Amino acid sequence: MGKDRSGRVTRDGIKIYQDADFAGMQKAGAVAAQILDEVIPMVEPGQTTGAIDDFIRNRVTELGSTSATIGYKGYQHASCISVNHVVCHGIPGDKRLKDGDILNIDVTVIVDGWYGDTSRMFVAGKLPRRAERLIQVTHDSLMRGIEAVKPGNTFGDIGHAIQSYVESHRMSVVRDFCGHGLGRVFHAPPNVLHYGRAGSGPVLEEGMFFTIEPMVNLGRPETKVLADDWTAVTRDKSLSAQFEHSVGVTADGVEIFTLSPSDKFHPTY
Repeated sequence: MGKDRSGRVTRDGIKIYQDADFAGMQKAGAVAAQILDEVIPMVEPGQTTGAIDDFIRNRVTELGSTSATIGYKGYQHASCISVNHVVCHGIPGDKRLKDGDILNIDVTVIVDGWYGDTSRMFVAGKLPRRAERLIQVTHDSLMRGIEAVKPGNTFGDIGHAIQSYVESHRMSVVRDFCGHGLGRVFHAPPNVLHYGRAGSGPVLEEGMFFTIEPMVNLGRPETKVLADDWTAVTRDKSLSAQFEHSVGVTADGVEIFTLSPSDKFHPTY
């Protein structure tokens, strides 16, 4: 028998899930990751972000899942697509991709009540060298954050691993947005900061589910939200990148729920 943690909530308000719940998260994460794999051939110069979102919307339904974002606080799309200096929450539309554009596509699906949330970087055409460095550092910072996930470590250890790595490459971590708890809800405690002091914050326990999703800028960390109340951009117009996985804390480490089925999480696969 697996451990029965009976839906306990920590004093920081973080829900502790049971062993059986991991299967629900695996299923939801796999659907979200599969959709992002399938999007890859569509990302090319001349394509609109709206057409990419239409494809995602159809696949969400065809795979027997529901979009978590359509209708969320009035949002009407199955994905967020953030191009170049857009940090996050870019709204799909008629804008055509140009050669060398980099974009983050973020998808969240609901499968049997469980939420699968993941995002990754894509490139239209030829990847510029500066953008390639940014994407690599952002990807590697996420993986370093995930390596810090194990019982007994703290959320500050995750943030510190990401921040120290990013800043050693003379890039900056966005402070205005963070990862979050999830499971049978889209957003729950804790806030997972991508910066911080080692040893600070709530202690990680087996059965916690959350996202880690660092946003990294080539320039300064400051962002601003545009008049549409969604689109966040870098204040200094510098390029921004983001990668996101949903993870669960296991007895001796971490399980990633949103691994790419065809190992194409990184755009230079």
